[in-house]
Amino acid sequence: MFEFLLCSSLTILPDFLYRRFVQGKRLGYEINLFTVWFELRWGITLCLILTLSLITTIFYFHPSTKAATSTFRTVTLLPETSGRVAETFVEINQRVEAGQPLFRLDSTAQEAAVETARRKIAETDAALVVAKSQLAEAEGRIVQARGALQQAEDELGRRVEVQRKSPGSIAEAEVARIRVQVDTAQGALDAALASRQAVVSEMEFQLPAQRASADAELHEAEVALKKTLVVAGTNGILQQFALRPGDVVNPMLRPAGILVPDRLRTALFAGFGQIESQVLKVGMIGEVTCIAKPWVIVPVVVTEVQNVIASGQVRPTDTLVDIQQFARPGTITVLLEPLYPGQLDDLPQGGSCIANAYTNNHEALQDPATGTLRGFGLHAIDAIGLVHAMILRIQALLLPVQTLVLGGH
Repeated sequence: MFEFLLCSSLTILPDFLYRRFVQGKRLGYEINLFTVWFELRWGITLCLILTLSLITTIFYFHPSTKAATSTFRTVTLLPETSGRVAETFVEINQRVEAGQPLFRLDSTAQEAAVETARRKIAETDAALVVAKSQLAEAEGRIVQARGALQQAEDELGRRVEVQRKSPGSIAEAEVARIRVQVDTAQGALDAALASRQAVVSEMEFQLPAQRASADAELHEAEVALKKTLVVAGTNGILQQFALRPGDVVNPMLRPAGILVPDRLRTALFAGFGQIESQVLKVGMIGEVTCIAKPWVIVPVVVTEVQNVIASGQVRPTDTLVDIQQFARPGTITVLLEPLYPGQLDDLPQGGSCIANAYTNNHEALQDPATGTLRGFGLHAIDAIGLVHAMILRIQALLLPVQTLVLGGH
């Protein structure tokens, strides 16, 4: 409407004034309801062409969108294991800090596993004490076996010496019997040494390995026990948290609630048409008005322009994707941040807004290489941004009326 009124003042109005005062045609006679097209055909035609050109220029160089939202992320509260709720520590809409306990699952089985692992460690420690006693016993047997061997060897030496000096004084069978005693004593010593080595190997290898396995089982049981206590992973506010003792939660089917983290960055995500992708640049100044902030215009700046369009994404599946599925054009995602800090801090997360972005050709106009005709065109482009700014303010003025009255609320 504004564009048409502006263009008509430059086309239809001069045409009417020329025909009325120069050609002398009278209103209501030569110029009436039935002859207005014929009499003002040049002005009307030029007005329509100029209006369409102006609207196209405004919307191209100063893009606008109603798809601007203060997006936020949520954290689903999911335990790492299924179980029945034994105790809850928080309530819905409560603010929590990172690491604060939220609820605890029944941990009877996990506590039993921890106790079993501890008993196994105690059993291994007891086996180590027993092995030390067995080592002492084996040391004693070695001493005993060495003494018996030494005694048998001494007895054999005396008998052999006597038989050498006085052949026939000792029977050969007696000497052979003593030799058998020496061999028996040597075998007993070897057995005692082997027994000691077995005990040492058990103490140095088997029991430490059993103790390490028991420690690992204890650690595993303690980790499983810790998983029964669910804590907040970040600062935020709990939503849809209605757990009560006795409820069953499942990480796949039934979450416990939603945690809305604290806002770390106040910004709006806006979706502009693809045709404006060559105009939208980082650093562009814009304005927004939001439903949650009626009659308020907030200046913003473009801080990021996403270089991909969501409608064209392809994910790996077991079916071929038909290109016709991408026929609907997506939008260019733009991140808008307040020009002055704190202006959108009171905007509820998820609030919807209307956004304008304005093309600024100031640097090009300051360039000496810019010609007169091009400079006039750039001036005109910057000037018509005022029309879009006026439209945004009218939208901000009428937004409460449309929402509360015309919207049926």
